[in-house]
Amino acid sequence: MKKKLLSLLFLAIPFLTFAQEKGLDQKIDEAFGSATGWFVDFIFYQIPFTDTISIYWVLFPLILGAMYFTFYFNFINFRGFLTSINIVRGKYDGLEGKGVGKAIEIDGNVSTTEDGDNPDTARVEGHDGEVSHFQALTAALSATVGLGNIAGVAIAVSIGGAGATFWMIIAGFLGMASKFVECTLGVKYRDIEADGTVYGGPMYYLTKGLKNKMLGKILAGAFAIFVIGGSFGGGNMFQVNQAFQLVQYITGGSESVLDGKGWLFGLVMAVLVGIVIIGGIKKIAKVTDKIVPFMVAVYVGAALFVIFANYDMIGAAFGQIFNGAFSPEGIAGGAVGVLIQGFRRAAFSNEAGIGSASIAHSAVKTKYAASEGMVALLEPFIDTVVVCTMTALVLIITGFVDPLNPPANDAQAILLTSSAFASSISWFPYVLTVAVVLFAFSSMISWSYYGFQGWVYLFGRSKKMEYTYKVIFCVFVIIGAAASLGSVIGFSDAMVFAMMVPNMIGLIILAPKVKEELKKYMNAIKGIEAEA
Repeated sequence: MKKKLLSLLFLAIPFLTFAQEKGLDQKIDEAFGSATGWFVDFIFYQIPFTDTISIYWVLFPLILGAMYFTFYFNFINFRGFLTSINIVRGKYDGLEGKGVGKAIEIDGNVSTTEDGDNPDTARVEGHDGEVSHFQALTAALSATVGLGNIAGVAIAVSIGGAGATFWMIIAGFLGMASKFVECTLGVKYRDIEADGTVYGGPMYYLTKGLKNKMLGKILAGAFAIFVIGGSFGGGNMFQVNQAFQLVQYITGGSESVLDGKGWLFGLVMAVLVGIVIIGGIKKIAKVTDKIVPFMVAVYVGAALFVIFANYDMIGAAFGQIFNGAFSPEGIAGGAVGVLIQGFRRAAFSNEAGIGSASIAHSAVKTKYAASEGMVALLEPFIDTVVVCTMTALVLIITGFVDPLNPPANDAQAILLTSSAFASSISWFPYVLTVAVVLFAFSSMISWSYYGFQGWVYLFGRSKKMEYTYKVIFCVFVIIGAAASLGSVIGFSDAMVFAMMVPNMIGLIILAPKVKEELKKYMNAIKGIEAEA
């Protein structure tokens, strides 16, 4: 472990050396922006509809796909809600049986700890199972609940007004169906090697599930490239960048000792991230299932305090949300513009249809693929319908929404959220800063696992390839903290949305397979309930 950490630190020495030069952050940003600008422009090409309205082309497959799955599966996002909660509670664990499957024998060449555990496996060696439903849910939630709920919501309601909240909620409900489909497929087509290592996600259900093998390989290869980029961008650089913005602000802004030293903050985060991701997926699951529930509870609790402290304004706030969704005033693009803002930020926040969450859910302990799809559909509800709505209500009630004078970028948006909380809880910005850093940290370690799965799909499953990816990932933590948000957010959004294209094609083609899995699992539930 020490040797691996030393290698990370050794790689970071150039940053420490050149960081003494004035303006290193700006140089990194300029270089990064010029290298990625063409890709961002392509992904976010806008189709003009009128003189004032243009819509990003990537929103069409995302929204239409989610609507298709909602109807195809008979509103599983609503009908299956209580069943999903019961699965997480463990009510149907008896369906999995005991002693199911074959105990895994560890190959002598596999790296293990003193007690015989391979840290890179999701499975518990010698037992039938991987991580629990709850751990898989929190591991995936750790990559979705976070800064998108804080900064993303602020930018959405600031540009689109209170009405953007309505469309974010709609996007959250529709996204539940997409998440169900992709995570069911992730379990159905996963690979489990002899040592227990689980490999899953769109790369595998695209190659193994599609009848046209050439199409499957092309789509899987494209997704693998995009998920690697997404792990470096939205799952890494965006997270650490926003965390640094708030830490610098809370420690004095332009007078802070950290001013112009994003690289230093990034270096500290890189070391901490490196310690966890070298530990493997079980280490990641153990960390996230403690951080995520606690921080979500703290954040939602504070939001509820602000909301109920101004209980007399709750009705008016919901009035603004519904009225603004259909009859916005003074907002560019009108109702369509509001809808676009709501759907774009919701998609970036909950990642439904993107395919990333299916990678974490593939590692779950179950022999029914649909059971994990049911668990996964809770994510967009928690992330968008609950947490994002809480943030929006705080901003609306405290008066920090002005569509005629929105913040220039997400960096200002996260400070807007902090100020909104401070108006009712003077000391909460300090707690929010800690929460943001922990949210960023949990998102980064989960996304490192996503990107790693894409990496090994393309370059093989050797230890050399593994450590190459993890070192590069940690270097991007430093770059993300040093670069300006303008370059980071453009690249982050582009990579995340690019993942959706090959994934959504596969989801639509494979939807009948998911229906078969759902029927099999629901029949099993009916059987166990009949026995009871």
